[in-house]
Amino acid sequence: MEGAHNKPIVVDLDGTLIRTDCLHESVFALLKINPFYCLLLPLWLLRGKAHLKQMIANRAELQVSLFPYHAELLEYLREQYEGGRRLVLATASNERYAKRVAEHLGIFSDVLGSTSSENLSGETKLARIRDLLAGGFAYAGNSSVDMPLWQAADEAVLVNVSPGVRRQTEASTEVVREFSGNQHYLRNLLRAMRPHQWLKNLLLFVPLVLSHQIGNPQLLIQTLLGFLAFCFCASSVYLLNDLLDLASDRQHPNKRLRPFAAGNLPIWHGVIAKLVLLAMAVTIAISLPKFFIWVLGLYYVSTMAYSLWLKRASLIDALVLAGLYTLRLIAGAAAISVAPTFWLLAFSIFLFLSLALIKRHSELQLVHADGRENIVGRAYKSVDTETLAQLGSSSGYLAVLVLALYINSDKVADMYARPEALWILCPMMLYWISRMWLLTRRGEMHDDPVVFTARDGRTWWLALFALIAYGTATYWPQVRPFLSPILD
Repeated sequence: MEGAHNKPIVVDLDGTLIRTDCLHESVFALLKINPFYCLLLPLWLLRGKAHLKQMIANRAELQVSLFPYHAELLEYLREQYEGGRRLVLATASNERYAKRVAEHLGIFSDVLGSTSSENLSGETKLARIRDLLAGGFAYAGNSSVDMPLWQAADEAVLVNVSPGVRRQTEASTEVVREFSGNQHYLRNLLRAMRPHQWLKNLLLFVPLVLSHQIGNPQLLIQTLLGFLAFCFCASSVYLLNDLLDLASDRQHPNKRLRPFAAGNLPIWHGVIAKLVLLAMAVTIAISLPKFFIWVLGLYYVSTMAYSLWLKRASLIDALVLAGLYTLRLIAGAAAISVAPTFWLLAFSIFLFLSLALIKRHSELQLVHADGRENIVGRAYKSVDTETLAQLGSSSGYLAVLVLALYINSDKVADMYARPEALWILCPMMLYWISRMWLLTRRGEMHDDPVVFTARDGRTWWLALFALIAYGTATYWPQVRPFLSPILD
């Protein structure tokens, strides 16, 4: 008879050994292969959960070596294994994934998982464990679903459980170890929504400013509502993008720390948050002019296409990113029912194409420094860095050329009281674009230029000077009395 503390440890997989769920991950891996599989999922589920899991496992591969394993629990299990203790992996996930996890870790003597005819959960799981381990066992789990197994076990190992589950387990079973999980749920949810990316949506205010109607309270409110709609819509897309890119994000030097990739947020919470954010965006959008919701819809469809297919096509991905920035300008114009000018759209396309290529160039530098030749999930290779730099810097300078031609046009002379004040914008833009690419080539650029721009002091100073130049050109009659002592 084995001693009380030497009995086999049965370890649950989802939420216990790994900070994620194989079924949820496999669904998104399947949808990334072909999003139309979503039409088959309900049909498979009608034949039972075990059949659903098997159908998904037959089609979707999971890179188990990249899973976010619970490091402290895994260290404890390795110690027990090295001490001669028998370890069993028992999970409701499909046995195909469970066996691969066991092969990867090399510490489990037995593997129990769901098959095409049996969903290994609840009493079914307990019965299989008792058939395998007649002499008793310890059980490691993470939720109230595991309560029957803890009650039947000789010992309990708790992983990230709630206080209520802990009290119930302690009342029926000896708890030998407890491992806590992530304690910053709201912070991680906010990180997954990427609020720093909302800075991009400030572009919606540009048409309001350039049309000289920023003093109109009604139009200002409409633009603010459009800004909020785009923020919520963008965050819903960021959540979906992260759920589809779990494997590739885990191979990226920085993206591996994203909440879903790191296992700090449950995947199904991301699905709910995405739907709520999208509903909020649509609710706001329907209160604005009709054309705005069409632009928002085009933005959403474009970002979906980007997440599913287009980001894996070299150069097309950068053009799509530039187009998404330009759509924000069009949305800002739609929110106040004005038409965006050719000059604004041309300037936007060239400028944001340059920034998109900076992003790709920086990512290539990161993966090259990490010893790899290409970005996972992208079509670029290290040999493309010089080409991207040439295309990106050329595109940035073309944006400055468009700006110069716009300032020299008759339209500007009619719209501004002192249009020559705008000329200072050209050398400022030349400096900014040149500096961005200089830092990029040096390897000193953040892999997201939006994040870099938001933190860069010189960019903020340039923005202040640009605002002063715009104010001087627009409101010269009002500004002149304050400057007359200096000018005279």
